Amino acid sequence: MPSIGVDKVARVTFAFWVMKICATTVGETGGDLLSQTLNVGYAESSLIFFGFFAIALFFQLRATRYIPAFFWLVIVCTSTVGTTMSDFLDRSAGLGYPAGAGLLVSILILVLGAWWLTTGSLSVANISDRRSETFYWMAILTSNTLGTALGDFMSDSSGLGYGGSNLIITGLLAVMALCYFFTRLPRTALFWGAFVLTRPFGATMGDFLTKTPAQGGIGLGTEGSTAVLSALFVAMVAWTTYRLGHERKAR
Repeated sequence: MPSIGVDKVARVTFAFWVMKICATTVGETGGDLLSQTLNVGYAESSLIFFGFFAIALFFQLRATRYIPAFFWLVIVCTSTVGTTMSDFLDRSAGLGYPAGAGLLVSILILVLGAWWLTTGSLSVANISDRRSETFYWMAILTSNTLGTALGDFMSDSSGLGYGGSNLIITGLLAVMALCYFFTRLPRTALFWGAFVLTRPFGATMGDFLTKTPAQGGIGLGTEGSTAVLSALFVAMVAWTTYRLGHERKAR
């Protein structure tokens, strides 16, 4: 694949992680809205969301530079399709959370291994050719699907509940941040570890917002939660686009 010559993905900053968590929470509530609230079903919802993902990815791959709206739309799409695909594997296909998570871990390892063998690097600091970008999105789709399975396992089967699971994941993310600032552990490994963990954070947070108090949530529902989170996310993408435009004009 020819080199594009410029970075195609968002820089990994504090704002990146805030938007990633927001996107994954929207993905959880949006996925549940279609598959459960509207009763479309996990398999059918997965096909619908995968179609949206393919369309969004097409425009992202054709772009010649980082465009926040394209990039973050693909992130949201990987979160929604990851939610319904994970639920399909765990519930409809009957694999259960441990087996489903194990399968997804294996797929993620295969994707990362193929990426490293093909390009010689797993760095996300500068994705500037289509081959690396394709592997990047494959890894993100798999990691978001894996994160959903882990989040559902912790909140539904571990006995921790949505609030307890979210606190534990928050603690693990804090450990990742401390390792980043105070150790020499490989930055790429820390990135992918944090990337996987932000998905169950979003999954458990989404469930905490949407489930009824009897189920351990606060009862906002999938419709209200998705609407509020989507509005917040769109505002953040708009602000990012505005700031990026000013930065490019100043160069």
